[in-house]
Amino acid sequence: MQAPATDPTQTHVLRELKHGSPLLACRFDPAGQFLFAAAQDNTLRRFRLDGDEHIALAGHQSWPLALAIDPSGKTLVSGGCDGRLLWWPADAPAPQPSRALDAHAGWIRAVAVSPDGQLVASAGNDLVVRLWSLGEGTLVRELPGHESHVYSLLFDSDGKSLLSGDLKGVVRQWDVAAGSETRKLDAAVLWKYDEGFRADIGGVRGMALRADRALLACAGITNVTNAFAGLGQPIAATFDFAAGQQKVVHRIKEAINDVLWNVAYHPDGYLIGALGGSAGGFLAFWRPEEEFEFHRLKLAASARDLALHPAGLLVATAEHDGVARIYELRKAPA
Repeated sequence: MQAPATDPTQTHVLRELKHGSPLLACRFDPAGQFLFAAAQDNTLRRFRLDGDEHIALAGHQSWPLALAIDPSGKTLVSGGCDGRLLWWPADAPAPQPSRALDAHAGWIRAVAVSPDGQLVASAGNDLVVRLWSLGEGTLVRELPGHESHVYSLLFDSDGKSLLSGDLKGVVRQWDVAAGSETRKLDAAVLWKYDEGFRADIGGVRGMALRADRALLACAGITNVTNAFAGLGQPIAATFDFAAGQQKVVHRIKEAINDVLWNVAYHPDGYLIGALGGSAGGFLAFWRPEEEFEFHRLKLAASARDLALHPAGLLVATAEHDGVARIYELRKAPA
């Protein structure tokens, strides 16, 4: 489906979906009927976009950090700081977990569903990427190799490979069928060891692959001056995906202290990023060949995640004030 014309410089708030607890993640279903959001009160929330429905999904025992929906829109999978993966009937009148797995030792930070809807990938603080059968919930294989916390996962659009990004800016590419690592991409610009606090800071917080598979963007933070406070500048390191070579590093014109939590490529070719931190929340927009954003929109609160609507005209953010905001990427009607 061809996306309607957009004008990011005219982006505006279309709707506010209020929950009340700080939000951590958000995803649209493939049909674009619902927005799912994860909150710090340990619940998920389902908002219907064509009405006022607002349903709580309870099952996690700690913060749910990661969401993914299968291509059919029937199954939502969530991963949390309790180390559990939960399966949900996404469009049920009152969704209850249909399956719960103690999947990881420690936090689950990322989940992804393969394009054919057969596999779920999960990863987090125990450094192991795991592949599960979406239908049966059985473990298919483990992909060990990361040496630091795994923050993000992304299936290639052909479903043959999986990308996993970690705290130290290492992106590993895996052959899904063989269960083997095929290459590593160096996104170390997103990582620093803070000698003062003796701590690693940074990481590949989110990834996006452009529809033509020409560019991969990795989101995070750089130039950290205080690891304890998370003070640094938001950036996205982009790669020529075929060659595995770093290309443009997208930055913000002003030296604001924020993290770029996630990114998405719009079908029109530009990159959208959600920022949050001590400088507040922003949506930023970059053209592929340019270092600095061509537009930046101040948000009401810090953003922790974004999701692009399947039709390409809307972007949702999960914001710290407990509101999921829907932004329209064109001029508001007069």
